[in-house]
Amino acid sequence: METAIVIIFILGYLGITLEHTIKIDKLVPALLMMAICWALIAFGLDDFVNWFDSDSHEMVKGFASLPHEAQGHGPSKMMWFESTLLHHFGKTCEILVFLIGAMTIVEIIDHFNGFATIKNFIKTKKKIYLLWIICILAFILSAIIDNLTATIVLITILRKLIKDNKDRMWFAGLIIIAANAGGAWSPIGDVTTTMLWMGKKVSSTKLVKLLITPSLICMVIPTVIASFLKPFKDNFEPPKDEIKEIKHGSTMLVLGLAAIIFVPIFKTVTHLPPYVGMMLSLAIVTFVGEILSSRQFSLHSLSNDSSSESDSHSNSPIFRALSKIEMPSILFFLGILMTVAALESLGIVFNLGKSVQESIPINFFVLLLGAGSAVIDNVPLVAASMGMFDLAMDNTVWHFIAYSAGTGGSMLIIGSAAGVVAMGMEKISFFWYLKNIAWLAAIGYLTGACSFLLFQSL
Repeated sequence: METAIVIIFILGYLGITLEHTIKIDKLVPALLMMAICWALIAFGLDDFVNWFDSDSHEMVKGFASLPHEAQGHGPSKMMWFESTLLHHFGKTCEILVFLIGAMTIVEIIDHFNGFATIKNFIKTKKKIYLLWIICILAFILSAIIDNLTATIVLITILRKLIKDNKDRMWFAGLIIIAANAGGAWSPIGDVTTTMLWMGKKVSSTKLVKLLITPSLICMVIPTVIASFLKPFKDNFEPPKDEIKEIKHGSTMLVLGLAAIIFVPIFKTVTHLPPYVGMMLSLAIVTFVGEILSSRQFSLHSLSNDSSSESDSHSNSPIFRALSKIEMPSILFFLGILMTVAALESLGIVFNLGKSVQESIPINFFVLLLGAGSAVIDNVPLVAASMGMFDLAMDNTVWHFIAYSAGTGGSMLIIGSAAGVVAMGMEKISFFWYLKNIAWLAAIGYLTGACSFLLFQSL
């Protein structure tokens, strides 16, 4: 039965990797393999000899000899199955609720066109200056609103500044590198760092302390090299049309970003899970947004007292924000995290981790994991690594995993969410990116990794 579960995982993973080839959204194979894997575990429960206790991070002793159903108050295989499934579902939902809250706040900011404020600060007409401004913004914004959203925001702004698509492709390539680097050092900057933070593998303060310098190097080195390339030598002429900043846009931008930054502080002070702080931040941002929106009325709206409840909802920032968040991404994370949890429950992931530690140096393995994240989605890679290693919180290995998984994906355009969204927005081909941007990303990844290892050895 274990072999069948592994085969289902491999087939599902192939479906995720070949998403653009088979024209099926990756959430479909992710959800399918989740459901099938757990169903196979339920059907073959009596045949398994190993079971992994995620709470104590060790194998359950004598699992093979346990009865199927509970006899009295003693343990049983069904008891372990149900408690493990509930445990993993609860931990997964913590991450998903956190992401939904963050996505909603960002959409509320966008509802007020708050990001237009950023565009108004860009006054230069030199490409090289714009390159550094955009990359620095990507590095900072991705640490606050996640690398995916930062990429969308900055490419949208870039479209208002540069007409030529070929020029924008070069800028978009560097945005991907900078955004992924910025997301790696923040507990809320990337899904993988969020997973490690909420899984109590890293603390927010230690993560920032250890990774901000390697991540900065990962961003700066490619940007410095790109500054000498021909596409960034000339000037550009912005289009005549301007973005009209909606009233209260700057207010909601500052409030929204401050609310997201507040989440790690809330966790440190209260010791509550991060999603609780995110829900508090969402409530505050929504409350202010609703008040500001209620002031924007017209005589026409006052004359239509008979309008339906759905119409009134359509004018609400929270209603619009919730309708625009990336639910396919949320469902994909649910599927992939619960599938990896199924493999972890059978001890497969843990045994693999023990084999890795005995065969190759762990830092070399993590370096390869980062390179692998350029081909394979980094979410399941990090999820698997969390079940592989029995290491204390804030062990440097966890921080190296956060860096490698976060920045390694920049080496291929399909290796990160930021790359995929840029690929769609600017119609960047896989081979164009491989030829022009991948080598810059590889240099940034390796120099940042070397600096991390060097700092740890001092």
